[in-house]
Amino acid sequence: MRSDPYLRLQPFEVCSIRPPTENSSLSFKLTRGCYWNKCAFCPVYKTGTRFSRRTLSEVGADIERAKHLDDFLFEAGLGVPAYSDADYARLEAMIEQVERRQRLDGVCPEPDESREPQVLDARLDWFKPWFRDTPSLRDSLTHILAWRIGGARTCFLGDADGLILKPDFMRAAIRMVKSHFPTVARFTVYGRTHSAARLRTIAELAAYREAGLNRVHFGIESGSDAVLAMVNKGETKAQHIDGVSKARSAGLSCALYVMPGLGGTRYSAEHAAQTADVINQTRPDFVRLRTLQIFPATPLEEAVLSGAFSEADEAAVVAEIRDLIAGITVPTEIISDSATNLLDIQGNAVKDRSAMLSRLDGYLALEKRQQLLFSLQSRLSAFIGQYGELSLELLRAISPWIRDGRLDCSSAGDAELRQAIDLIRGRLMP
Repeated sequence: MRSDPYLRLQPFEVCSIRPPTENSSLSFKLTRGCYWNKCAFCPVYKTGTRFSRRTLSEVGADIERAKHLDDFLFEAGLGVPAYSDADYARLEAMIEQVERRQRLDGVCPEPDESREPQVLDARLDWFKPWFRDTPSLRDSLTHILAWRIGGARTCFLGDADGLILKPDFMRAAIRMVKSHFPTVARFTVYGRTHSAARLRTIAELAAYREAGLNRVHFGIESGSDAVLAMVNKGETKAQHIDGVSKARSAGLSCALYVMPGLGGTRYSAEHAAQTADVINQTRPDFVRLRTLQIFPATPLEEAVLSGAFSEADEAAVVAEIRDLIAGITVPTEIISDSATNLLDIQGNAVKDRSAMLSRLDGYLALEKRQQLLFSLQSRLSAFIGQYGELSLELLRAISPWIRDGRLDCSSAGDAELRQAIDLIRGRLMP
C-alpha cells in the first residue's frame, strides 16, 4: 500500500515571502523567519514564526520532497508538450484526488485550523496565505508548477537574510538543489546590509558567488539615517554603502529595494536625497521601488494613530520618486514591480531619465479629481494582477459605479473614491 505514489507525496517549506522577480522561482528555506524582525513598517514574520536556522539534513529532505512532487507532475502528464497556464486546471483535479487518497489512508489529516497563522489583528486576516508557516501539499504542488511554467531556471533561498549563513552551508545547499534540479541557473537570496558589512569579508562574499549564488536582494528602504532610525531598521546609511559595495566587489549582482513614502511628510526630501546618494555610491544593478503601505498592528500604524508619523499622500510620494530618480547619476535599472506602486516606472536611470520623469510629471500635472480616478484604476489593476480577480468585498465597494459592465465614477464623490482606493491598497502585498 505504501508504494502508492500518491502516499509518498509530502509538502516542503515554500518561501511565501520572496522578491517579485522570484515569484516563479523554486524556493527553499535555509532559515525560518527574520532574526531582526523589528522594522516598524513590516507585518511579516509576526504571526508565530520564530527565527531559526535549518540543518542541511532538513534542507535536503525538503529538496527530496520537491523532487518527488516534480516527478509526480511530469509522470502524470503535465508539461506535455510544454508547461502552460492550462496545466493549473489539471493540477487542481489532481490535488483533490491526491488529498482524498491520502485522507482515506490517514496520511493527510483534515486541515488543522489551530496551526494556521494566528494574526495579531483581524484586519490582517486577508494576508494569512502570505504568512503561512505550515506548508500544504497544495501550496507545494502549485509552487512547483509555477516554477516549471516560468522556465525552471531560477531558485530563491530564504528566508529573510541568507548572508548570516556560512559560505560552506550555502555551497552545500546549492549543490543539493543543482543535483536534483539541474536546470536551475540562477540562485538568489535576501540579505541585510548589516550582515554584508559587519559579518562578512569580501572573500566570504566571493565564496558565495563561487558556490553558485548570483544575486543578493537588499531591502535598504532608505539612505537617510533619520528615517532608518525612525522605523527601527537596525541598519545605517554607512552600512548600506559598505555592505552593498563589498557584495559588488565580490562579484555578486545587487538589487536594492527602496520604499518611497517611508519618510512621511517630515523626511520626504531627505529620504529621496540620501537614498539617491547611497545608490550613486554603490552602483547597484537594480533599484526596485516598493511604496510604503502601512499595515495594521505594526508600530508604524501606532505612530500614525498617535500623530508621530504623518503619511505622505500619493501625489507627495510621486513627487518624492521624481526627486529620487532626478538625483540618481549612475546607470542602474529602475524597476517598479510592487503592487503598492501607483505608477509603472521602468528604465535605466541615465538613458531613460527623461521618459521616467515625464511620466511622473504627467501624473503630477493632473487635477486632483483626475489623480483620484487614475489611482482607482491603477489600484484595481494591481489587485487583479496580484490575485487574478476582484474580491467580493471590492466588487461591493465599486458596484454603485458600474454601468453596463463598465466603471463610471462620475457619481462618486472624492471622499468615496479615496475610501475605495484605501480599501484596495490595504489588500495589496508589496
